[in-house]
Amino acid sequence: MDLTCQTPSRTVRSRRASRDADNDMEFRKIVDHFDEIFWEINQGYAVDFLPWLAPFYKKHMEKLSNWSHDIRSFILSRIVDQRENHLDMEGPEKDFLDGLLRVLHDDPTVDRNTIIFMLEDFLGGHSSVGNLVMLCLAAVARDPDVAKKIKAEIDGLTKGKRAVTLADRSLLPYTEATILECLRYASSPIVPHVATENANISGYGVEKGTVVFINNYELNTSNKYWDEPHKFDPSRFLERTKVRTRRNSQCDSGMESDSERIGPINKATEVKKEVVTVKKNIPHFLPFSIGKRTCIGQTLVTTMSFVMFANIVQEFDVAAVNKDDLIQKPACVALPKDTFELYLLPRKY
Repeated sequence: MDLTCQTPSRTVRSRRASRDADNDMEFRKIVDHFDEIFWEINQGYAVDFLPWLAPFYKKHMEKLSNWSHDIRSFILSRIVDQRENHLDMEGPEKDFLDGLLRVLHDDPTVDRNTIIFMLEDFLGGHSSVGNLVMLCLAAVARDPDVAKKIKAEIDGLTKGKRAVTLADRSLLPYTEATILECLRYASSPIVPHVATENANISGYGVEKGTVVFINNYELNTSNKYWDEPHKFDPSRFLERTKVRTRRNSQCDSGMESDSERIGPINKATEVKKEVVTVKKNIPHFLPFSIGKRTCIGQTLVTTMSFVMFANIVQEFDVAAVNKDDLIQKPACVALPKDTFELYLLPRKY
């Protein structure tokens, strides 16, 4: 999925690395494969839940298999083998792959395929990030009021003098709430679970071994759980809470700093400050599922999406080439590989 800054006369890529990637056709093919696989696995085909239907999906399964084979070959030849040939066992680990290769070298019980599986999951997670960021950018392109609130929140914190970091996440609740609202609006399907024991749910008997589906679409769009569920409203994820702070505290977040926390607490100098925070542990909001089959990449997706989305909105005004093109398939967090185009116009401070 290609996100570009566009002007009426030409398309300008934001990084030199993007231009280099254009010349690496094999790399672009693999990126496309990841996006294509992410799109396909989010379509909710019956075979995804009923494996015995596989013979009826032969062409579909072969297509996925071919894409996966290309990805695995690329990871082995362009990433693992090249790094392994130059691995410094004595120096510090440079990244995640160095750590995996050292484990493979030191522990003969580790299967080489384990590294491939982990890298596929890690690299594949970036398709999730790219899709979610595109959905968020489409949301602000559709709704200028949401964009203004995000910009005002970010500008109030950074004053336009620095980039947004992950450490700013708790201080930008409306920005994070916008991402959560995009996830709710997408209503992505949840993988099936299997009952591990006999149970009774709301008076219904569920026998051990029963395949159980969570109707995530109903959870995310029901009037029972949300006010005006079909309205895009990030504020539904916000609440006002009171936090303890000290008078004349120098900490903008409302919590005292480490230096202020030293020493005995004097209640006479304490005040409770009301702040806006993101709601936590909403029982009917399960964008990454729950239990043993929860999405292993949810932290990667939420943290990277926040940093990327916040920094793009801080630096650019986002607009659609054609608002009518901003079509999102119901109950699907994925976008097709060739999706709508957005203008990213540099802001003037």
